Amino acid sequence: MDLALLLPPGMTVTPAMKQQCPLRDTLDRIGDRWTVIVVVLLLPGPRRFTELMRAAEGVSQRMLTHTLRGLERDGLLTRTVHATVPPKVEYELTPPGRALAGPLTELLHWSVRHQESVLEARRTFDDGH
Repeated sequence: MDLALLLPPGMTVTPAMKQQCPLRDTLDRIGDRWTVIVVVLLLPGPRRFTELMRAAEGVSQRMLTHTLRGLERDGLLTRTVHATVPPKVEYELTPPGRALAGPLTELLHWSVRHQESVLEARRTFDDGH
């Protein structure tokens, strides 16, 4: 893939981009089942693990932990442990995480606006094959 085609005007391909495609890297991060949901759930502000578990219906504790660690590793959220008994842990989006929320919200809006036409296209395709 010609990375130069992906770049905003004025940017040049860096050695890091040649080593790992930034688009593929981003799609790997947001392409799993729970990342987008967690980012959207954190938009209003910090939340505790149990709040995220309840709000992200169907996620297992293991998968939520995995998703949160991945987002933290990528610098998209922070994990803050408050020294209380029992310890209180909160997750909050970082500035890059908040910046990612914009395109993800647009994707969500697109999916809502176009769901019916996509479902109809699938039915038409499936009926013809």
